[in-house]
Amino acid sequence: MFTNKSKFLLDNPIQMNYGLAITDVDGDGSFELFVAGFNGPNLVLKYNGQGLVNIADEILADAGRQAIGVAAGDIDGDGREEIYVLNTDTFAGRKGFGDCLFDYRDGKWVDLFSLPENQNAINFTAGRSVVCVDRKGTGQYGFFVANYGGPMRLYELNEKGHLVDVAPEVGLDLTTGGRSVISLPLVSDHMDIFAVNEHGRNFLFRNQGDGTFKEMAQMAGIDDPDQNGRGLVALDADGDGRFDLVYGNWLGPHRMYLQGVPGHFKDVAPPDMAIPSPIRTVISADFDNDGYEELFFNNMGEPNRLFAYRAGTWKAIDTGEAWEPDGAGTGAAVGDLDEDGQLTLFIAHGEATVQPITLYSPPENGHAWFRVLPLTERGAPARGSIVTLIGEQQTQRRVIDAGSGYLCQMEPIAHFGLGENPVIKQIEVRWPDGKIAKISSPKANQLIRVPYPSA
Repeated sequence: MFTNKSKFLLDNPIQMNYGLAITDVDGDGSFELFVAGFNGPNLVLKYNGQGLVNIADEILADAGRQAIGVAAGDIDGDGREEIYVLNTDTFAGRKGFGDCLFDYRDGKWVDLFSLPENQNAINFTAGRSVVCVDRKGTGQYGFFVANYGGPMRLYELNEKGHLVDVAPEVGLDLTTGGRSVISLPLVSDHMDIFAVNEHGRNFLFRNQGDGTFKEMAQMAGIDDPDQNGRGLVALDADGDGRFDLVYGNWLGPHRMYLQGVPGHFKDVAPPDMAIPSPIRTVISADFDNDGYEELFFNNMGEPNRLFAYRAGTWKAIDTGEAWEPDGAGTGAAVGDLDEDGQLTLFIAHGEATVQPITLYSPPENGHAWFRVLPLTERGAPARGSIVTLIGEQQTQRRVIDAGSGYLCQMEPIAHFGLGENPVIKQIEVRWPDGKIAKISSPKANQLIRVPYPSA
């Protein structure tokens, strides 16, 4: 499937990297790749027409803070995403490095946790993943942190503009070995939260509709108490219109939980997908633009795996040059930074050794595509929105990524491959507050930005 195109990474220092996130860092309307540097600086890689170059300033680079997880979201409602960087110098419990929450103010980046009014809110518990959550459907996001050995946190801004942890008051402050987390309308019409954990059961926090949550993983059949979760993704794996869950367990059986009766899941992972591995990030994306998503499993010290939906079943297919049998994979992300309609796979490496980032592209095959970027009322990416594409032969469904499981976050765009049938009957966008917009018969091979409905 994949060809190595890492030569286009023009700035690619050999260092330990972990999480990756795709967001519009410089505010120009295009997206960049934010790289969490662990024993080196954070990077911001931007396409300049020839390749990807690092544009991180000294504040975002934040050298020496040991970053691992990263996610973006508009926490202050100004129409531009803030960037939460999860730092850690220990495996679990109390840590010495606080997290950072970068906000672009008055022409420069500012770490909100460095401000005097936010000092008491700093997260000093070792965490693994972070995701943005619009729990009330207002278009303003909070950042949920999956901590390890301390309570989970949900950071929001209060009426004074100060950072506060609202997890205790909304039912999210549980303690476990936090690893991965995603947020989307999974079992309700609002942004729910699913957290995959280590040395303890998973958490499924169902949004009650008033911004509070109720934990129900055991009831849903996805608590998996004896395994140690890592990469996690939600997709409509069987084409029935409901989102399902795929995640990896570290050296344990990997899962594909299909959602049959709403709110209830069953593991149907085929044997070759379930084979245990030292797994990190799991990605779902239509890399070859054939109209069906593939599943990429990024492993550490073992070959990566790729699965495709063929004739009604999920099967292992050739990974190509992204096999990486000796890769120390720590995180992966997908996006279209050069805006050619073809997704690119980025893989970060670290922990076991220092290795540069790698970049892979699928083959060019002439397949048509369509991309949708929903916006909040204030103009930021509407992460957590659901986009449905109705074609002549099939209906496809995507969620705008709010954070993709382990350490990473994908581009905030619904990418659809159309294969050799480029006819689109309708696009429907559903925002986290339930507002809906419909677009009839758009032309293929374009990116459209969909504003929040005015009425």
